[in-house]
Amino acid sequence: MLEAILLVGGQGTRLRPLTISTPKPMLPVAGYSCTEHQIALAREAGIGRIILGTSYRAEVFESHFGHGEEFGLELIYAVEDEPLGTGGAIRHAAQHLDCGPDDPVIVFNGDVLTGLDIAGLVEQWRDAKADVALYLTRVADPRPFGLVPTDANGRVLEFLEKPTTPEEIVTDQINAGCYVFKRSIIDSIPNDHPVSVERETFPALLAANKVVIGVVDDGYWLDLGTPLAFAKGSADLVQGIAPSPLLVGRTGSAIIEKSATVHPSAIVTGGSYVGHNASIGAGTVIDRSVIFNEVQIASGSRVTNSIISTAANVGSDCRIVDTVIAERVSIGSNNELGAGTLVFPDEKIEAGTT
Repeated sequence: MLEAILLVGGQGTRLRPLTISTPKPMLPVAGYSCTEHQIALAREAGIGRIILGTSYRAEVFESHFGHGEEFGLELIYAVEDEPLGTGGAIRHAAQHLDCGPDDPVIVFNGDVLTGLDIAGLVEQWRDAKADVALYLTRVADPRPFGLVPTDANGRVLEFLEKPTTPEEIVTDQINAGCYVFKRSIIDSIPNDHPVSVERETFPALLAANKVVIGVVDDGYWLDLGTPLAFAKGSADLVQGIAPSPLLVGRTGSAIIEKSATVHPSAIVTGGSYVGHNASIGAGTVIDRSVIFNEVQIASGSRVTNSIISTAANVGSDCRIVDTVIAERVSIGSNNELGAGTLVFPDEKIEAGTT
């Protein structure tokens, strides 16, 4: 049975205010948390046991997932009392592994949406007799990312920091946030202080001449770390651009939960998602947006490329573009909220004031 470690301990500061009360990996993307999409993908790849490395709001994960009974695999929780970094979190979670020192352990980050062939990555790790295999993806603009050049045989040459000049862009390959480790490599990571796997563990493995390979997968990949990326990821899932076993047979121009109420004259399109018990009024247009459960949007409003969180209320004739509205917010009628607007939980905006 394959085992995996899923790192879900981050605070998601770039996604505030949505993450004030909810950990980033538990935010609903096309109706399911990113963690649920990842667990489903892992189960399809033959993973039967996942250790969730938790920290921020750790109790939310266990109360939602239990021990995996409803998800077809076993879930174990490794709670960090203090942040340990990516390497430290992996080492901390490893105490719950059952596999032997030469067996593979899949490690993946909780804020990445991907269609990676996990089983294929493990197979390439086996074929190369590698110590670590890294999932790499190609991006058009690698400047925001660390670069991972490889040789003709897929061996990783070095790990480069984010490039600042054109000359430093030696490859378009980046670390995509999923790895296959030989168990003994994880056990060699220090367990008494925070460790960065990207800045410390991987470079040290290269220096020790360990076999570290990079496997480029050109399938779907998206870091859900920002509000606009979150909205895009949800829309891509809804439209079937991003794959998920949880949405087979449900994809299209929109997903509207059965308990939601949408007026016949309203338009919901562009990969939008409308959650349970939400209400969309007459003539309202929802485009490329995520509408959480119990949201109320009155008539004549237009919501574009935005996220509206649980139990928020939007009045009539509002224009909301590239905006994040947190839970229980009240937006009065005839307001315009433009690009980059963040509205924090329980705020109230009176009619016609923006």
